[in-house]
Amino acid sequence: MAVFNKFNALTEDLAEKIHNLGLDTLKVMLTNTAPSAANSVKADITEISAGNGYTAGGTAVTITASSQTGGTYKLVGNDVVFTASGGSIGPLRYAVLYNSTPAAGNLIGWWDYGSALTLADGSTLTVDFSATNGILQIS
Repeated sequence: MAVFNKFNALTEDLAEKIHNLGLDTLKVMLTNTAPSAANSVKADITEISAGNGYTAGGTAVTITASSQTGGTYKLVGNDVVFTASGGSIGPLRYAVLYNSTPAAGNLIGWWDYGSALTLADGSTLTVDFSATNGILQIS
């Protein structure tokens, strides 16, 4: 399973009220170019080409819980599934979570799948959000 990496700007963006993680529209987009922790907005990421089941800008995450317990905030959402249809998707290596509510598309974090993947027609990639640990935790 790929490990979540946060963008450095997330901390400041939270402090400056750019994100309302429980209510804003969060999306996952795909890239084959390594993100840098120093990236801050969607334009800093080279997204893969749209087509064959992949939509430019990625796919929205359905948030199912946004709460804190004992001083630890946890964001939980349904997995995002990309399905190649009519041809392949990729190559891709990284799934990037960003907030599409602010015009800049402020970045939150990314997952590295370890090597480039190409989804053949009919194949799927599931960005698996742990029901136990959530998409992310902040303490």
